[in-house]
Amino acid sequence: MLSTAAIGSVVNSALAEDAPWGDVTSDNLIPANAVATATLVAREAGVLAGIDVFAAAILATDPDARVELHAADGDRFSAGAVLATVTGNARAVLRAERVGLNLAQRMSGIATETARYVAAVAGTAATIVDTRKTTPGLRVLERHAVRCGGGSNHRFSLSDAVLAKDNHLAVLTRGGRDLTKSLREARERVGHTVHFEVEVDRIEQIEPVLAAGIDTIMLDNFSLEQLREAVAIIAGRAIIEASGGVNLTTVADIAATGVDIISVGALTHSVRALDLGLDIAVE
Repeated sequence: MLSTAAIGSVVNSALAEDAPWGDVTSDNLIPANAVATATLVAREAGVLAGIDVFAAAILATDPDARVELHAADGDRFSAGAVLATVTGNARAVLRAERVGLNLAQRMSGIATETARYVAAVAGTAATIVDTRKTTPGLRVLERHAVRCGGGSNHRFSLSDAVLAKDNHLAVLTRGGRDLTKSLREARERVGHTVHFEVEVDRIEQIEPVLAAGIDTIMLDNFSLEQLREAVAIIAGRAIIEASGGVNLTTVADIAATGVDIISVGALTHSVRALDLGLDIAVE
């Protein structure tokens, strides 16, 4: 699901950041012809994401290295599982180690957390989606990790869809401009092929927004009672997204209100990296 070019761009940038003028430790301590065999081992259970990114980091430093993958993105694994085996130039493996681990650990942490949210809403019609609260420069990897965990993606960038939030609406309706009319004019400008979503934070905004012919209504920080009321009002006239106040304690109850989508910024903005390790033996 990730392009080779996208992986390469992130990995090469990270390697350049980590060793801009070479690895002075390995270059001076490790013989140039030394060969290393390393295993990527899970220190805890989780859901895998970023195995190809890890492999790309190794191969970027040693194109002749042999990387055997023992699991694929989306696979669940237990503590102690060997996820990959690497054989290559020792200096190169040591140079790639931290970059490969950092990216795979973060991506697997996202996939694992996403899987928890997906499990929590099982049996409902709700879909768990991410947000744009991603690490700058890593969005393509983090969004892939969400899918590995069973979640779905919101719009990838500001260029992909209209999402009018509270600040947009405040400017749009300045001077007493009519909300429905203003949104309908915007809807006509972007055309029918562009998805159009509007955030509301009050029940009374729903009907004026629906009257503009929008595709999705985002219910921001609604209580459970308000969510149920909003679902009844919208009654299938738009896709319903719930946002705000979502965590593993609240998500099941939010899903039970009948919303279609639950967006969760915590999948990417504050997730804990999963504990993976690279055990290296040098020949």
